[in-house]
This record gives sequence, C-alpha cells and structure tokens, in this order.
Amino acid sequence: MTSSDGTQADGLKLNLGCGKVVREGWINHDIMPGPGVDIVYDLETCGIEPFPLADDSVSEIHAAHLIEHIDRTLPFMQEMWRIAKPGCRFELKLPFGATDMASADPTHKRLYFIRSFDYFQQPFYNFADYGYRGDWGTDEVIFRIPASVAGSDNAERLMHRINTERNLVAEMEVRLVAMKPMRPNDRTLMTLPNVNLLIV
Repeated sequence: MTSSDGTQADGLKLNLGCGKVVREGWINHDIMPGPGVDIVYDLETCGIEPFPLADDSVSEIHAAHLIEHIDRTLPFMQEMWRIAKPGCRFELKLPFGATDMASADPTHKRLYFIRSFDYFQQPFYNFADYGYRGDWGTDEVIFRIPASVAGSDNAERLMHRINTERNLVAEMEVRLVAMKPMRPNDRTLMTLPNVNLLIV
C-alpha cells in the first residue's frame, strides 16, 4: 500500500548499492547516478553526512555484495539502524571470509565470518565503548554450498568443513533485525543466529 507521498504505509524498502539491479517498489541507492537510482550517496560518509532518509522510516533493507566494500562499517551500521523502523529486516549477501572470492578482490576491505555480525549488536559492547550506537540482532545465517563440493555430507559434517576448509561456501546470507529501543550493554541479551545450510 502506497501513500500520497509515494512511501509505503508500513515503511520504505531500501535497496543499497543497487548498481544495475534496480528493484521496483523499492528506493534504489548507489554511489553513482544511473537509471532507476533514487538516492546517490557515498556510504563511507555515514557518521559524517546523514543518509537522506528519516529516522525510523525503513522496514526492509537489502544489500548484495556491498558491506565487504565498506571501510567504516560501524558508522554505516549505526546509520542504517537510525533510519530503520523497529523490527526492520536487513538482508545482506556477501562472500564468506574463508573463500578466495572474499580475499582476492582488492576492493574488499575486510573478511566476514559467522560471528562478525555480533559486533553490530549493542549488548556486545559490555567491555568497551567504541562509540557505536546501533543494535542489530542476528536472526539467521545461511550458507549456500554447491552440491558438487557438499557431496553426501550431513549438516554437522558440513559445519565442521565450513569452520576448517576454504572455498566451501559459495555465498553467505545474513538476516538482521533492528532492535529498538536499543538494548543495554549486557552480553546475556545477545541474540545468536539460526544457521542454515542451503545446497545449490
């Protein structure tokens, strides 16, 4: 349902770093102008210049192969949390850290693993304060594994291989939820993700 100003009654949908993959019915963002791009903004300026959407206005965020290109990830995640409505779903697709795809690309700024997303939960910071003010609970992590490398291994064996081998995971998908109001710095409040394996 769309209101007279073009926004969705239940919140905006934001497609970050869309490039040429424009989503109809979404606000499409990219660092460069192009066909279908609604917002041109450099995500490295998060924390310096506000992302041009209002507080608590976005109900869904999609980012495919974007976060690994960002250097200033805490300001970025804090700014996305600012514009997120309570319960906003944030879906990220990215290369798993233990792959050549993650480490070979010179434009990738850092590697991400299953526990990397703990750092975007406010309860994680019970021992130190780096100035981050955001709270994304990790709901689910999905590992896409090619059938050719998974073989006949069961889930337990595959998880062992994910933790000990390189180039097993074709893509990692992480689903976060905006926790608002922000939780206190208490590690007992952290959410642990459901981990699912998808053979493709």
